[in-house]
Amino acid sequence: MTGLLRSWVDSANEPEGAFPLNNLPYGVFSVAGGTPRCGTAIGDRILDLQALEETGTLDFGGTLLTGSWNAFMALGTMEWSRLRKTLTDLLKEGSDAKDKLAAHLVPIADAQMHMPFAVSEYTDFYAGRHHAFNVGTMFRGPENALPPNWLHIPIGYNGRASSVAVSGTDVRRPHGQLKGPNDEVPRFGPSQRFDIELEMGAIVGQPSNGPISVATAFENIFGYVLLNDWSARDIQAWEYQPLGPFQAKATMTTISPWIVTAAALEPFRVSTPERDFELLPYLQEPGPMLYDIDLEVGLTPEGGNETVISRTNYREMYYSAAQQLAHHTSCGCPMRVGDLLGSGTISGPEKGNRGSLLELSWGGKEPIEIDGGTRSFIEDGDTMTLRGSANGNGYRIGFGQCTGKLLPARD
Repeated sequence: MTGLLRSWVDSANEPEGAFPLNNLPYGVFSVAGGTPRCGTAIGDRILDLQALEETGTLDFGGTLLTGSWNAFMALGTMEWSRLRKTLTDLLKEGSDAKDKLAAHLVPIADAQMHMPFAVSEYTDFYAGRHHAFNVGTMFRGPENALPPNWLHIPIGYNGRASSVAVSGTDVRRPHGQLKGPNDEVPRFGPSQRFDIELEMGAIVGQPSNGPISVATAFENIFGYVLLNDWSARDIQAWEYQPLGPFQAKATMTTISPWIVTAAALEPFRVSTPERDFELLPYLQEPGPMLYDIDLEVGLTPEGGNETVISRTNYREMYYSAAQQLAHHTSCGCPMRVGDLLGSGTISGPEKGNRGSLLELSWGGKEPIEIDGGTRSFIEDGDTMTLRGSANGNGYRIGFGQCTGKLLPARD
């Protein structure tokens, strides 16, 4: 595996930093109330790419002047590679561009992050075996935990692009129809079993008009973000039959602010797990399509200290984003630039690897310990934080934090 690529930006050479030269993730930022601008993270700084296109240092047809990455994504893989190589050459140790670029570096601490791209459509999958087995066991018992189709097909549903928000956006406890096991009729009220789902999001960077193969999916996937699919479990329990999640998943989906490119994650590819059944040919993978990315969830009560409640890894998924994209397009469904695919909850085999409070507390029956108390589900004032990094030889590929604070339901 390639070691740390050294940069003239000194903070990018720290082994524990999230944004070395190996990474170069893309985001949208503003400073002091200014307009949103495209940038890339390097060490503890953001390189203002809009300024570099304005001055002619970069030339990507004006796509870096838009305050969003959609127009650049639409240029395709050759331009994706050209920008990454150009930035690497400009920022590497010994580059003669140091004096010219130094004026366009902004401290990350001084920046406000915005949505890095406009979400065209949002699809969420249910593709983590440990999560699916845990949830199925709670509701149907271990013998019938996985639906008959689960080991053959990546199950998903179409979510709400309008409610995808960037890290740091507060989330409001939702209202909905609730019905307990002993209630004759439902009532309307605030969710009492509000939860998170630890996921990765894959961003589609090229449009399609017909099936995409697993083998060519990486020509369409621009990059990845951390994704928290907030979930109202009690609303979901009443509404999901027979058509699946609806209002329970529509409150908000939070993503991390930096798009980590597929190119940056290339050294960390790993294979999906062994199969119980051979997949149909259109879903079979020609090589490793998952990534070795360490993930964790932190819960911070209002006025308290954070407790890390879960640690797992993206390699635990049963279906990769490439397989999800291939299945999504197999019926002829067209994809758009900016489509977002949620991986599904990422849980591992042990209790401490579970990616939702539903699993961690086993439906509320086994509350977990946190700083100053316990939790079965999220309480008002709690801040939930997702983190992730691929760990290389002397460097890390980080995503930035994916955070959200739960506010009380409106009266």
